[in-house]
Amino acid sequence: MDERIRLRLDVSYDGTDFSGWAVQPTRRTVAGVLVETLDLVLGAGAVTGLTVAGRTDAGVHATGQVCHLDVPVVVWAEHRGRLLRRLARLLPGDVRVRAMTEVPVEFDARFSATFRRYEYRVTDAPWGVEPLRRRDTLAWPRPLDLGALNVAAAGLVGEHDFAAYCRRKENATTLREVTRLDWRRDPDGILVATVQADAFCQAMVRSLVGAMLTAGDGRRPVGWPAGLLARRERSSEVTVAPAHGLTLVAVGYPDDPAEYADRADRTRRLRLPVQS
Repeated sequence: MDERIRLRLDVSYDGTDFSGWAVQPTRRTVAGVLVETLDLVLGAGAVTGLTVAGRTDAGVHATGQVCHLDVPVVVWAEHRGRLLRRLARLLPGDVRVRAMTEVPVEFDARFSATFRRYEYRVTDAPWGVEPLRRRDTLAWPRPLDLGALNVAAAGLVGEHDFAAYCRRKENATTLREVTRLDWRRDPDGILVATVQADAFCQAMVRSLVGAMLTAGDGRRPVGWPAGLLARRERSSEVTVAPAHGLTLVAVGYPDDPAEYADRADRTRRLRLPVQS
């Protein structure tokens, strides 16, 4: 077997025209486009083990996505000096590989991660979204109160069972630790929610945003989103915010590469389904 080297890829994309990250037959996905282009440059089958930090849903964007893959050492030696620019020429305009870095084989883009950070953009301007930002900003039809949004957000920070906000998977935990959740209003009037956690379950971020928006516009009490944490099943009262307002902006990893394997082992024990 050829000796292989592991590469970390830092990726950004406009998720509008993608059916999410994961490869799907007959559908255009970020991973599918990446593998197709890498096969074209490096040769079919050269890339193996493509693993992503977070599988974004259809329509969700990324400026800080991370994935890893393995390639034969001889192939990397031949292409390393020009691969990034070749990808820039061949990839479609809605996806970019911003960096390619050699990493230890213990690095796992998914399990070695210490946090994922998302931002959700909303405008409550009466005229709606500026045309140049319509793909990544939600237009909200009611005025939003920044203070109310932040009070609602504060009650969701910490380690909780977020079953009310998650699409449950069999044998998978809905326990998560949200380390940051806050809102700001930028000078252009756009409201931006920053949400950071060790990991998220499916639809969790957009569900949290949907709940907080109803508190921000006064239709729900500011304590209502946190009150849902007492539930052990997904709440039908929570409206999932549209995908296009959400962007994955950063994924964190241990500063010391020697900690990659330990972090991955601990995360696997915590996150993978229990086998009965």
